[in-house]
Amino acid sequence: MSRLARLRAISLEITVFVSGGLLMTYEIIGSRILAPFIGTSTYVWTSLIGVILASLSLGYWFGGRLADRRPDIRILAAVLFLAGTLVSVTILIKEIVLSFIASAPVGVELQSLLAALLLFAPASVCLGMVTPYAVKLRMLVLADAGKTVGRLYALSTVGSIAGTFLAGFFLIPFVGSVRTLYIVAGSLIALSLLLVPFAISRLNIAGLVLLFSSVCWSEAAAGISFRANELRDIDTEYSRVQVFNSVDRNGKQIRVLTTDPYAIQSAIFLDSDEPALEYGRFYHLARHFKPAFQDVLVVGGAGYSTPKEFLRRYKDVRIDVVEIDPRMTDIAREHFRLKDDPRLNIIHEDGRMYLNRADAGRYDVILMDAFGSMFTVPFQLTTVEAVRKIHNSLTGDGVVIFNLGSSITGRGSGFFRAEMATYRSVFPHVFVFKVRADRMDDALQNLIIVASKSSTPPQLASGDDEISSLLANIYSNSIPADLPILTDDIAPVEHYNSIAQNQYTPQQ
Repeated sequence: MSRLARLRAISLEITVFVSGGLLMTYEIIGSRILAPFIGTSTYVWTSLIGVILASLSLGYWFGGRLADRRPDIRILAAVLFLAGTLVSVTILIKEIVLSFIASAPVGVELQSLLAALLLFAPASVCLGMVTPYAVKLRMLVLADAGKTVGRLYALSTVGSIAGTFLAGFFLIPFVGSVRTLYIVAGSLIALSLLLVPFAISRLNIAGLVLLFSSVCWSEAAAGISFRANELRDIDTEYSRVQVFNSVDRNGKQIRVLTTDPYAIQSAIFLDSDEPALEYGRFYHLARHFKPAFQDVLVVGGAGYSTPKEFLRRYKDVRIDVVEIDPRMTDIAREHFRLKDDPRLNIIHEDGRMYLNRADAGRYDVILMDAFGSMFTVPFQLTTVEAVRKIHNSLTGDGVVIFNLGSSITGRGSGFFRAEMATYRSVFPHVFVFKVRADRMDDALQNLIIVASKSSTPPQLASGDDEISSLLANIYSNSIPADLPILTDDIAPVEHYNSIAQNQYTPQQ
């Protein structure tokens, strides 16, 4: 093999390796780009994976046909350049496209499919063309076809593996999702230059100008958002977190933390330590259902509103907080006035994993406040197996208080009815409270489930004015037991909540 042929072979191998890595990075970043507008549910991942696989298949087919007709390395370089340009288009139009899709009166399944098609399919088709085209070019200089095909596809797959780990372990948490898109676009354009030195043309200049404009526009928009409401867009290992200033429905200034467009995970008043979100008041029912409690487990930290409130109000309390995301705890310290306290113990772990090994009878009170996408609780915390772990972790007359978003009746009540059936199968006494008594039963709202382990039926009246006002919101109508309990094997939480999401309008 001549030196020129060897250099071309090496450049093609580098191309398929790097493009494979950039493809997987692009796919993983896709979920973070969609998160603030559509969430991060299974439906989002399903749409992204399905659309990108379909796009790759189309790219493989088209790339192979094109390579047979015109096996020219300049065409492969042009395909890579076009892929980088299309990623630049994604950067430029993502906010407009996603805002339009998120406002469309269709379910999250169709929203996520449209978003994936419009933003991520075009560049993925181009990336799918790379390997079959590179195979054809290598086979012009090597007679061993099987070895050539196997080597290049292996390099592409190894590159995809490397890109997956690089995106998940480094780029997303330390560079950020949007800026990683800059890297993907710039790397594809640089890769095209590796194959063919840059030739000045209107199209090439337009592509570079588009990339530059996209980066400038994205950074300018981020700066404008920060100046307007101090928006901080933070990628962690587990989610894309947005922190910003806003006002509540009474016009009071608040700082908000959210991980998707469907619900606020935490909020604080800028000038007060009082609970900013109404549902947080109902956790004080703990002192009615379990008087003189001391040991508390909070599953889900986010902005740490509930742990801070309990430390402020109850001087003898000891609190363990299980928060899966260490960066979320950092955010709470930086933006939500979380301070260290000898009575507060923070455990960075998945809530279900912690419950699986928690000591029997360890806690007087367990407060469940973990949320995923589409205002759902992570499914592994909703199942009968998880509820049994909660039951086992409580003292003999302990209580669990659980916040969820659902309607009580109607098509959007599936998750609530299934979860009630699940808790009733384990706990002897289960009650439901409406956070806002004026909400219609078929409206999506915050609901509080209180389940007591005590064999004695709890009293539902109190001389404590604060508790009495909370008890007044008890839901006294019958709740049908018409849905199966949730299990680790079958827990269609996101399906139930996708139905509820279709009738959702943001309200607090």
